[in-house]
Amino acid sequence: MFDSGLGGLTVLRALIDLLPSESVDYFGDTGRFPYGTKPAGEVAKYSLQIADVLIDRGARLLVVACNSASAAALDALADHVDVPVVGVIEPGVRAALRATRNGRVGVIGTVGTISSGAYQRAFAAASPDLEVSCAACPGFVEFVETGDVDSDQVHVLAERLLAPLREAEVDTVVLGCTHYPLLARTIGDVMGREVVLVSSADETAFAVRELVGRRSRGEAARARRRFITSGDVDTFRRLGARFLGPEVEHVEAWSWS
Repeated sequence: MFDSGLGGLTVLRALIDLLPSESVDYFGDTGRFPYGTKPAGEVAKYSLQIADVLIDRGARLLVVACNSASAAALDALADHVDVPVVGVIEPGVRAALRATRNGRVGVIGTVGTISSGAYQRAFAAASPDLEVSCAACPGFVEFVETGDVDSDQVHVLAERLLAPLREAEVDTVVLGCTHYPLLARTIGDVMGREVVLVSSADETAFAVRELVGRRSRGEAARARRRFITSGDVDTFRRLGARFLGPEVEHVEAWSWS
């Protein structure tokens, strides 16, 4: 499993809860964070590099726990590796279709994810009559990565960025970035209690379970979870505990040079 940083740990949390006996290697590419502002070709290049690292370590399934990477590189990854590849966009779309009542859905994500059109295409294919409104939210990821998820500054930014979705009267909002569940309280306050917030984390974990199967490979206590980061190890360990919990203990440093 990989992400540009720490947000993918929200997907890992859901996966651990659903499949506690599965071992996981998680790569957080915090040294090259963020992905959302980078060109799609660059994000695809980084994704293929990380895939090679994880496959070399014995991965038998690859989870792209990053919306930017899912939008830019999912097809390339599927062609590049000989194991199943699961992204976070399609699962999030399926969850939103179940949740909406008025047929108006909002999607928030990084500039790269929204401009890629990946969510727009996925919704159009799944439900052509659905009204989809998208909003890029620059700044959200950076706040989360520094551990600031509920300050006045974050709230003011959310009010400004989410205004188009309120005007569109959406009743469901897809959190189109794995960092955004950490901002769910602020986003919910701005959008209102009647609006359902959809995170792809749980739905992605269900998709993984379908591929892995229901077999058990041993006791959950013996499941191996390794964390690798291309950035600062201490920062990853400290902030990672906010996303995942005490499982983030042993973190390995990785250098691309």
